[in-house]
Amino acid sequence: MYIIRQILESFRFAWKALKSNLLRTVLSLLGVTIGIFSIITVLTLVDSLEKGIKDSLNFIGSGVIYVDKWPWLADNDGQYKWWEFWRRPTPSYMEYRLLQQNLKHASSICITAERNNVVVKRNSNSLGQVRLVGGSEGYDKIFDVPVQNGRYLTPDELAAGRNVAVIGFQVKQTLFPNNEDPVGKTIKIRDVQFTVVGSVKEEGTGLFGNSSNDYAVIVPYNTFRKMYQTGTGRWNEIESTIGIKGFDSDVGLVELENEVRGMLRSKRGLRPVQKDNFAINRPEAVMSIITGLFNGVSIAGWIIGGFAMLVGGFGIANIMFVSVKERTPLIGLQKSVGAKNFFILSQFLFEAVFLSLIGGLAGLLLTYLITFLPLGSLEVVLSVKNIVLGLGVASVIGLISGIVPAAVAARMDPVLAIRAT
Repeated sequence: MYIIRQILESFRFAWKALKSNLLRTVLSLLGVTIGIFSIITVLTLVDSLEKGIKDSLNFIGSGVIYVDKWPWLADNDGQYKWWEFWRRPTPSYMEYRLLQQNLKHASSICITAERNNVVVKRNSNSLGQVRLVGGSEGYDKIFDVPVQNGRYLTPDELAAGRNVAVIGFQVKQTLFPNNEDPVGKTIKIRDVQFTVVGSVKEEGTGLFGNSSNDYAVIVPYNTFRKMYQTGTGRWNEIESTIGIKGFDSDVGLVELENEVRGMLRSKRGLRPVQKDNFAINRPEAVMSIITGLFNGVSIAGWIIGGFAMLVGGFGIANIMFVSVKERTPLIGLQKSVGAKNFFILSQFLFEAVFLSLIGGLAGLLLTYLITFLPLGSLEVVLSVKNIVLGLGVASVIGLISGIVPAAVAARMDPVLAIRAT
């Protein structure tokens, strides 16, 4: 009960201080408002960007390693030695079969290749810029393929390389308008007829403009190989990628990566002194770089907001010193009737914290208004975590700014304070 009365009284004094000289108080709290706004806005944008980027990269899967010709990242020395990488052989179907039959630490494996800007036709309707994907058995376990109508490709269809396809949402909307069911009907790709066995639900456009499966057509890898050159070693071939998903028990996929590296080196006849002529890529490496970049941006936001809050802290301290001077007789009267130093100290500290929270709430309100701005495919969301952080930082600033004025008030001599005018 005592604490509640103390809070209410402190709030009343803070509100009185705010109304007594509104312009002075607003200008003093402006630093806290700008500081909280700067920090929370940067953190909110960073969180939203990071989430948007990671969502856009969801199609590469998680807990997966990829065997490629080209590494995704530069070497440890910061060099990307393309002049060495381009001579490497592309992962082949035979290598995929070898890994599929012998890997012990893999839960799923597939080989995939794709061709962009393919034209797909049906009767008088056609759609360009389609991503044609050739996927082997296990493709739907490595990559997310949320089939909405029909079914996915069967193992028999994949092994035999039959002319069947799963189409993306936008492909379905264009070639089969008016909600026509595409399952069982045919489409043409490079004058080859394919029977549609399923369609994928809408996924939308990602942060980088990628629409994932919306503009994709997925066919068996063996069918894809009949249409395009893959694994031939020629300069104009379409390069394939082997995706391998590990078990949850293999922390960091260390055992899987070592097993894959050993088998591929043996298959390609590499001597112990020779470097790998293939790349083992991991999505986690890309994610860690993205996280590191955003951490740097967050630190910059804290530095910028810190200077603003420093100014705001001095402003609150100034308000509190003025408040102490104006209420000196009242402080003397309170102490003369038995108020303890702690009561006076806590009273002014609560007041300083309330004033700082008002500035912090104003900063959070400005950040919240930013979430309504149209930023393309980027969805900005003010999270509960950042709201709590903003209020917490504002409370700490108020506490630090009010400690000295509160201590001065608490140490006043009651007789001298009553006589003060």
